[in-house]
Amino acid sequence: MLKRQLYIGLMSGTSADGIDLALVDFSENEPNLVASFYQAYDDKIHHQITSLYQTQVNEIDLAFSLDVLLAQQFAQAITSFIKQEQLNPSDIIAIGNHGQTIRHRPNVDTNISAPFTLQIGCSQTIATLTGIRVVGQFRIKDMVLGGQGAPLVPAFHRALFPQESGDVFVVNIGGIANVTYLPSGNEQMILGFDTGPGNALMDNWHQEHQHGRYDVGGNWAKSGNINDLLLKKMLDDQYFKKDAPKSTGREYFNHTWLTRYLANTTLPAADIQATLTALTCHSICQQITLLSTKGNVYLCGGGTFNTHLVNQLKQKLTQHNVTKSDVLGISSDALEAMAFAWFAFAFDKKIIGNIPAVTGASKEVVLGNAFNP
Repeated sequence: MLKRQLYIGLMSGTSADGIDLALVDFSENEPNLVASFYQAYDDKIHHQITSLYQTQVNEIDLAFSLDVLLAQQFAQAITSFIKQEQLNPSDIIAIGNHGQTIRHRPNVDTNISAPFTLQIGCSQTIATLTGIRVVGQFRIKDMVLGGQGAPLVPAFHRALFPQESGDVFVVNIGGIANVTYLPSGNEQMILGFDTGPGNALMDNWHQEHQHGRYDVGGNWAKSGNINDLLLKKMLDDQYFKKDAPKSTGREYFNHTWLTRYLANTTLPAADIQATLTALTCHSICQQITLLSTKGNVYLCGGGTFNTHLVNQLKQKLTQHNVTKSDVLGISSDALEAMAFAWFAFAFDKKIIGNIPAVTGASKEVVLGNAFNP
């Protein structure tokens, strides 16, 4: 029997709802999920993270204090996870740490003279506190080579999802939504990019007008009516018209962005929520149908729990088979955390971690840096 090769993947997404961990076995040189773990953030940490998505006073002190605080919480969650699985730190080869993105600025504009990306949750702190080697900083090298540094997960999707006779799409709906396109033939390239807002705008609007961090099941959105004029105006945004490679974040799709479109509106709050849900749906579906008129669409991420959104996706993508990745035995909830266990494994095995056609980087490279306990 092969000895298990265990890696832990660590992910905290742009929804900033909590810590996702995945224990993955690579003993057969392919990822097999052993167990997953989730630890929710309390309201204070959630607010500290989301407040850093846009510029504010004293943000350097706030960001780098939170860098350490999050790392401590990550380490505590990992320790609890290992104990739950009746393992020792020495059983884990490495932790793949994506960290918490608080800024992602892949393009030069009037505000910045050089592209950058910033994920917090200090890898060295995690390594020291857990006694486990950590591989992190996955985005930086791709950006140095002219890439967007995102999305990175298409390389993992290529390794994980079985080749099918038809085209395959993997859609992750987090705070920001991204799609991976795995064409059935060799004539077309694998593509992947951020389609635009996932849960981010819906969550923000819900927090302003309802109790709780998000619209459970999309029920509030379902109670409202989609405003076609507002939806059209939002879909005219320049981001949706850009060609890939492209990536974005909550520093763009945020309350300030939404406020521009809501000036002088008298729409009920529920109608706006319904329209924001439609915006996420339409922006995903537009990109899928531009790439392929049919195929299998596998959904993952927190947005899969929004039943109203999932139903809208199915209604629009009538020529596609839309389902959760769970039907393949691939956990839709743990998929993102699994990806960063794979990136740590790929770092150790010198496996290419980026796809230049996806990110725009000038060449393929192994991604990440190691931090020893």
